[in-house]
Amino acid sequence: MTRHDTLTPAGPAKFQDPDVTAKGEARASVPLMGAKTLWFNTGTLCNIECLRCYIESSPSNDRLVYITRAEVEDFLGQIVARDWPVEEVGFTGGEPFLNPQMIGMAEASLEAGHACLILTNAMKPMMRPAMQPGIASLRRRFGDRLTLRVSLAHWSAEKHDEERGAGSFAISLQGMRWLRDQGVRMGVAGRTLWGESEADSRAGYARLVAEEGCEIDAQDPGACVLFPEMDETAEVPEITPACWGILGKRPKDVMCATSRMVVKRKGAARPTVLSCTLLPYDPQFEMGETLEAAEAPVKLNHPHCAKFCVLGGASCSA
Repeated sequence: MTRHDTLTPAGPAKFQDPDVTAKGEARASVPLMGAKTLWFNTGTLCNIECLRCYIESSPSNDRLVYITRAEVEDFLGQIVARDWPVEEVGFTGGEPFLNPQMIGMAEASLEAGHACLILTNAMKPMMRPAMQPGIASLRRRFGDRLTLRVSLAHWSAEKHDEERGAGSFAISLQGMRWLRDQGVRMGVAGRTLWGESEADSRAGYARLVAEEGCEIDAQDPGACVLFPEMDETAEVPEITPACWGILGKRPKDVMCATSRMVVKRKGAARPTVLSCTLLPYDPQFEMGETLEAAEAPVKLNHPHCAKFCVLGGASCSA
């Protein structure tokens, strides 16, 4: 099999069959190779509506509803029962600090011995009196085991506000300054919408965090995450087992080899586990209601699997 045969786009019938590509070749799959991160989607409600949000979060999108501390604690118990080597529990949204039980869910994860990563826009929901004392308390009790990764679409106010709304950059900076003053460990997450080189992006973030006195290493991909863009209409190759060698990639480097995400759908009695943080609405990536069910391999049957994870090499984890 040649590079050309394997990687040339195959037309409109791609990403249809979970087992076979449009060319009739076996589709690549990724086994769970030791779960390092368990994600919880706290709910898809957000205080803002970005132009190109990965999971369409907004002030009105409640397709994924608020998860509770009790539900998180149930999965923390399953981690122990299944002997998963989880190092980090992550919380994403929507905006996690809209969920009234966010502090309690983080506390439960930290008390269970895991590092805790919360993705936030650092805007008004995080700065509410109901949240600030809890964040400060978690910092005092657990130190750098707690990390807040602030979503800054770009290092400049102009481009950030283009994506997230006028004035949002300044409000997020206010939140970052408060976190800085509390000694909370921070990271940032940016987008690659503007054709800027990675070196230039990292240099821009480095200048910003230096000016703000934030201890964030912009050259560290885990501390300054630059997400590749995802367009489901773009032509991308289907991934076959032969692609690993051709591309110089390994299944264990793909996000679903080491992570799962728990969500609660509107109207559902219980949460369910997904194989991917980026595909909460695609039923083929729903794995069941338990971590045991979520130990199955994941078929790479979506354009995001190719562009974001395999070709882009991106990960939501730290």
